[in-house]
Amino acid sequence: MGLRRPAARRPALPGTDPGEAAAGAARIGNRALALWLLLLTAGVVLLDSLTGTDLPLIPLLVVLPALASVFCTVRQTVGVACWVTLVVVGSRIAATGAFWDVFFLIGFTVLACALGVVACAARIRHATEVARLRSAAVALQRQILRPLPVVTRQLRAQGIYEPIEEDRFVGGDIYEVVQSPHGTRVIIGDVQGKGLPAIGAGFAALGAFREAAFREGDLTAVAAALEDAVVRHNAFTAETGETERFVTALLLGFDGGDRAAAVNCGHLLPRMLHDGTATKVALRLVSVPLGMAELSGEARAAETFGFPLGAALVVFTDGVTEARDATGAFYPLDERLGRWARDEPRELLRSLQADLEEFSGGVRRDDVAVLVLTRRPEGCGGLTTGHGPAADGPA
Repeated sequence: MGLRRPAARRPALPGTDPGEAAAGAARIGNRALALWLLLLTAGVVLLDSLTGTDLPLIPLLVVLPALASVFCTVRQTVGVACWVTLVVVGSRIAATGAFWDVFFLIGFTVLACALGVVACAARIRHATEVARLRSAAVALQRQILRPLPVVTRQLRAQGIYEPIEEDRFVGGDIYEVVQSPHGTRVIIGDVQGKGLPAIGAGFAALGAFREAAFREGDLTAVAAALEDAVVRHNAFTAETGETERFVTALLLGFDGGDRAAAVNCGHLLPRMLHDGTATKVALRLVSVPLGMAELSGEARAAETFGFPLGAALVVFTDGVTEARDATGAFYPLDERLGRWARDEPRELLRSLQADLEEFSGGVRRDDVAVLVLTRRPEGCGGLTTGHGPAADGPA
C-alpha cells in the first residue's frame, strides 16, 4: 500500500534525537498518499452517481482524515482534510437538496476533518514524549556503563552491549572492569525486571562494585558490599512503593596468574574458549542473587578455575541465551561458540552479534551484554578504556 520502511526515512537533522524524529515521520509517502486519495475519491464518487440521490455516498469520505491521522504527518492530514472538504462541499452545492440538509452535511464534514487533524497532532505529540523518555533512559545506561574495550595490567576486556530501546523493556544489564591493587575485578550482572526501576537497582550495585573492588582484598568481601548496596536500595524503593529487586551477578578476579577467582551470585556460567573448543566453566559454588542473602543460610564463597594464557573467557547476560527465533526456540549459544572458538575476540563478537540479529529476526526483548576476557602477558601497561591505542576491540 505504499507504506515506507523505517530505513527509508530521511536522516534526522543535527541535534535532533532519532527517536523523536521517527515519531513524527510519515509512514506513507506523499505520492502514494495522493494516489490512494484520488483512487478512493473516484471510487466513492462513482458509487454515489450509481446509487443516485436515494443513497448519497459522498459523506463516506469523512473517514479519510481519520485514517490519515494514523499513518501521516499533521501536514499530510491537513491536506487530506482540505481535499475531502472541497469534494464534499462541491458535490453538495452542485446537487439539489434542502438548504439545511446541505448546511448540516458541510458542517459535519468540516468537524470530522478537524477532529482527524487534532487526533494526528495528539498522536505525534504522545509518540514524541515516549521517544524522548526512552532515549533518556538508554542514554543514561550508556553513559554510566564504561565504554568497551577496557585493557588493564592483567586483562583485555572486549565486548558488545546493546540496550533494548523500548520503554517498557529497558533492562538493567550491568558490567564493569576495575583495575585495583588486588588485580583486575570484573562484574557482569542482570537486574530482575524491566524499566527505569531496574536501571536504578543495577546502578546501585555498579557503584558499590566500583568502590569495593578497589578497597576489598577478598572477592567475597566485594560480594558482601554489593549485597548491602542492593538491600539498601530495596529498602529505599520500598518506602516509595516500588517493587524490591534482586541482581544476578558474576564476580571475577584476575591477579595475572593462570587461575581466576569467581563468586557466582545466581548468574549464568561463563564459557571458556581454548584450543579450538568451547566449554562451560563448572562453578560449583553458586549462591543466591544479590539482595536475597537473608533468605539463604549459607555464606557466599569464592572458587578458582584455570585461565591459561591464550584462552578467552566469555561472560554474558540472559539476553543472549533467551533470544528466540520465529518458532520460539532459544538461541543455541554453546553450539555457536564452538564454531568460533578459534576466532579472535573481535571476530567472535562480530559473528555473535550478526548471528543473534539474524536468529531473532531483529526482534529483541532484553538487553544484550557480552564480555570476552583474555589474559595479557606480564609486564604490560596499565588501564586503557574505550578507543585508546591498546583498546582495539569492538564496542
